[in-house]
Amino acid sequence: MPQPVLGKRVRYHRRQAGLTLDGLSEAVGRPASYLSQLENGLNDPRASLIERLAEALDCTQEDLTDPIPPTRRDELEIAVEQHQQELRYQELNLAHFKPTTRTPDEVLEHLSALYKSLLAADAAAAIRPGDDQRQANNQLRQEMRDQNNYFGDIEAEAQRVLALTGYDGGPISERILTDVVAHFGFTIERIQDLPESTRSITDQRARKIYIPQRNKLTTRAARSVVLQTLGHFVLGHRDTDDFADYVRQRVESNYFAGAVLAPEQAAVRFLRAAYDRKDISVEDLREVFYISYEMAAHRLTNLATEHFGITLHFIRSDDEGVIWKAYQNDDVPMPADADGTVEGQRLCRMWGTRQAFTSAEAFDMYYQWTETNDGDYWCVTYIEPDRTPPHAVTVGTDAEQAQYFRGSDTEQRLVSRCPSPSCCREPRPTQSQRWRGAAWPSARDRSHVLSGLPAERPDFSKFPGVDMVQVFEFLDRHSG
Repeated sequence: MPQPVLGKRVRYHRRQAGLTLDGLSEAVGRPASYLSQLENGLNDPRASLIERLAEALDCTQEDLTDPIPPTRRDELEIAVEQHQQELRYQELNLAHFKPTTRTPDEVLEHLSALYKSLLAADAAAAIRPGDDQRQANNQLRQEMRDQNNYFGDIEAEAQRVLALTGYDGGPISERILTDVVAHFGFTIERIQDLPESTRSITDQRARKIYIPQRNKLTTRAARSVVLQTLGHFVLGHRDTDDFADYVRQRVESNYFAGAVLAPEQAAVRFLRAAYDRKDISVEDLREVFYISYEMAAHRLTNLATEHFGITLHFIRSDDEGVIWKAYQNDDVPMPADADGTVEGQRLCRMWGTRQAFTSAEAFDMYYQWTETNDGDYWCVTYIEPDRTPPHAVTVGTDAEQAQYFRGSDTEQRLVSRCPSPSCCREPRPTQSQRWRGAAWPSARDRSHVLSGLPAERPDFSKFPGVDMVQVFEFLDRHSG
């Protein structure tokens, strides 16, 4: 936490206590001039002085070291001052602006917003040509939002495919799944040595779909992988060198798998009953249709707005709060960079998606209300323990619509003020004083969320993130 926040909190509690600087000076044994500088963020007090200040002001030390400014006015004054210390602002060669008590809040709001817009414009202008991947992803996410994540043509195709097997409603049995695969002339083979960079490999000549053995891929997960693979052929996908087409095909094939395993009519009928009881839950959808929690969460976002008028947000992130996948049409505030990319951004520590990892029941359903600058939001988070590192899948909605979901009566409530740095991205002053210059962390090895999708790849590989040498070697071993 920067010292300006500490100073603002000391001033706030001093005025709440009805003390002058002279009165506080007498109480803590420090000159009024020193305390004035402290309140203006110019002094770095020791922990012992913070303790005496808290006692004199009849508050706790946590009240003084809280990283959130006590008022919106204080937050704005700090932001304007910090903006002026940055190199990009100084390049403008403007005179230093010092807010006074007569400066209206609206002026500070405008100055802060203008500087943030300047930084955003700079960042947008600096986007590299290779970032067309990010732009393609952003465009597809916007299209999904525009149609409420509902693909009517894929729903219809899934119904047509199921009708070919004599399906007449309810969850999908293994026989129906096998009949669907057989109808398109494919067989399924479980194999031990499937390359790590693939989820399946299809030999289009022999009409075989290879998937991992059960010790690597559970039956529940295998159902999804088989249908995701089959979806490419059912939907008429072709090899492509265009990244936007690749992403679209991936989304469509995943949607097809969900539409087959949790058919629209059966899923809506099930959700309608839960909606009437005000007891919608992703976990129930998962168990009834024998699908993964993530697919059940996706299926809910596919159908909730179209059939019930409920808007939602979906997030999958890792244990560091980095977003790997996200969707929203409920206007929940998500972190994004200058070009609007959400993937790779870090979530606020106060959000349920991150709090779930430190909760008492980390691998149970975690429910939370979060107060944000854009309103209150409710969410449920489930941690998938079979990933390394573990991932969290979150589904949530706004305060008005939360009443229809199980867990909306939770008493777990937190406040998020991100993107303000004082919310959760800066250490407390006591920690900074104790460890400044002494801490030397070493970052763990990791793969970035987009690292499997290189900007440049050989012409013969039209499948980003896949090691085609391993794929061809695999097919050589098994084709005979």
